[in-house]
Amino acid sequence: MKKIVAFGASNSKKSINKKFANYAATLIPNSTIELLDLNDYVMPIYSEDIQEEYGIPELAHSFKKTLRESDGIVISFAEYNGSYTAAFKNIFDWISVIESDVWCSKPMLLLATSPGPRGAVDVLESAHKRISHGNKNTVLSFSLPSFGKNYDENYGILDKNLLKELHKVINEFVASI
Repeated sequence: MKKIVAFGASNSKKSINKKFANYAATLIPNSTIELLDLNDYVMPIYSEDIQEEYGIPELAHSFKKTLRESDGIVISFAEYNGSYTAAFKNIFDWISVIESDVWCSKPMLLLATSPGPRGAVDVLESAHKRISHGNKNTVLSFSLPSFGKNYDENYGILDKNLLKELHKVINEFVASI
């Protein structure tokens, strides 16, 4: 069994990206899923001054340890004003000072969804570019447009072409684990 860490890159309690990350992770065969909630990793806003005075928060070390112990990582990005959420960016900043291999060179599946027809592609493209840089392993991506129209809590992705495309990306992800 492969251990997959999944999370929505949002601190919204009703995050559609957390739902989507969990859904995609359940499609990975022969795996166990550890679904993280960014609300469990609330830390001071990163700054060199805070790091110098107080050190790296234990929550950042805990988050990093969870990534390190996984076989693969699934993240679904919420798009706030065309970029990452502050909650995700803060965790990203803190774990990046622990070691230069931020994502432990794990295979990664980057996702994004939104209520709108663009499916948060701006943040997904930005995340893919940034996370691929320095990651020695596979980093794949998939965007689901119009979450409310294309996703159902009981059935998953409703559009057959989008579902087929997601399965293709997941198969590539599985091959890299």
